[in-house]
Amino acid sequence: MSTVQISASDVNKLRQQTGAGMMDCKKALTETNGDFEAAIDFLRKKGAKVAASRQDRESNEGVVIARTSEDFKTGVIIELNCETDFVAKNAEFVAFANEIANVAVENKPASIEALYDLTIDVDTERVKIGEAIINKTGKIGEKIGVSKYEVIEGDKVVAYIHGNFRLGVLVGLSKAVEGADEAGKDVAMQIAAMNPVAIDKDGVDSSVIEREMEIAKDVIRAEGKPEAMVEKIAAGKLNKFYKDSTLLNQEFVKDSSKTVSQFLDTVDKGLTVTAFKRVALGA
Repeated sequence: MSTVQISASDVNKLRQQTGAGMMDCKKALTETNGDFEAAIDFLRKKGAKVAASRQDRESNEGVVIARTSEDFKTGVIIELNCETDFVAKNAEFVAFANEIANVAVENKPASIEALYDLTIDVDTERVKIGEAIINKTGKIGEKIGVSKYEVIEGDKVVAYIHGNFRLGVLVGLSKAVEGADEAGKDVAMQIAAMNPVAIDKDGVDSSVIEREMEIAKDVIRAEGKPEAMVEKIAAGKLNKFYKDSTLLNQEFVKDSSKTVSQFLDTVDKGLTVTAFKRVALGA
């Protein structure tokens, strides 16, 4: 046991440096005879142990952050998860997620693993995001981590966050024209509400088309329609699927007399969506 006297100011200093709890800081300094560097290492090791012990826990709460670069040419979405709604609503946790998103949009890593290798400012030093997450796990006492990461690029990228950080959308537009910010937000809200599967029918995966056709044919046959009519009726149902499920062909939620494509045309002739991403918490 340490014989070094640990003062309240020492505990507070370590707490300010690491963000760890008061009792954890006091224990760390006691165990390391008041050596600040050793105490910081002690707390980091504790964080790693906590992280390892919670690997089998469910972490379905958290926040979704959508962010664009300063030139609005790049956008990212990250989902940072935790175990409880209490932590998800904590301002420090949300700020940590925003810091990760800022680093992501600046560097455009290719994967979550590459994101974890990037560095972030934590207190007075620069550490890898993966290490910062382990340290944060030790401090919070819950399993946390990035479960989703998306990035898009375009002539104009607009980000939208819905429902208290529970859903994020990125929209890439073909032109950075006057009115693009507002139009992009309107389209992002459309995506949040209607959850399209693709920009238009050319972007729908062939396996989705095959599944929709087979379902349609089974329904038509069950209705007793002649076999000669099945293919034609199924094609009509597929067109209805495109109208309901592809972004540019959907009815615009703010004006049902127009499709999304037609709405964008009113903003600027030929304006269209080149990419989008939608991430919902826990989905």
